[in-house]
Amino acid sequence: MSTGVSTAVGKIVWHDHMSDDPERAQSFYNDLLGWETEVWKPGEMDYRMIKVGERTHGGFGSAQGGGRPHWLSHVCVEDVDGAVKTAEAAGGAQLAPAMDIPEVGRMAVIRDPQGAAISLFTPTGEAPERGTVFSWDELWTSDLEAAKRFYAEVVGWRANAMDMGESGTYVLFGMADTDHAGAMQTEAEMRVPPNWLPYLETDDLDAALPRAESLGGKVMMPRMDMEGIGAFAVLQDSVGAAFGLLQPAR
Repeated sequence: MSTGVSTAVGKIVWHDHMSDDPERAQSFYNDLLGWETEVWKPGEMDYRMIKVGERTHGGFGSAQGGGRPHWLSHVCVEDVDGAVKTAEAAGGAQLAPAMDIPEVGRMAVIRDPQGAAISLFTPTGEAPERGTVFSWDELWTSDLEAAKRFYAEVVGWRANAMDMGESGTYVLFGMADTDHAGAMQTEAEMRVPPNWLPYLETDDLDAALPRAESLGGKVMMPRMDMEGIGAFAVLQDSVGAAFGLLQPAR
């Protein structure tokens, strides 16, 4: 295992948007957030990567088997095949078999016992740096306690619980003193299937929300403010994938 992999274990290092209309999804986010797109290996892979500044942060792909549009988070693990076996033994399931991507690494897509999908990824060399384009990843689950046990076994995350008062308990997943993702319990009346929700960073949330609607998106949860964190909202994009927008506190 390379030093780059060992220091990245537990970090969510990449995001893919999966839908049956990648070009439409790409146009939505480029227009909303000013992203650019760079094609990796034109004529061979034709993989559209999200580019902001001089760095790439994720990409757009086609959902397999008619799956619903969604964002897929990639979490770094030491050994993809070993982590898949651990996930299956812990009640999860493999959705896409482990595969090698030349010059990039090895990955497999799994579903946790409650139904949320995530990718397990081991890079060939240095893992991508997260940056600020994707500010946070949050698991919405129907069984928070079970999710804590599952991700501790599969990824190695510890879980620190925060009492949010009337909002219930919020969990911070991470390694040692560094938080890498969050998790919250959903209630039946929310009618939200278990899923991983990425938060994309914006400088002006109030301007971004009507802009998203004008581009074919939909605001699912309006602006909320949290001291020390910033302002955020949850939306659905023009092809139906859920995502969050976060304007960090400055």
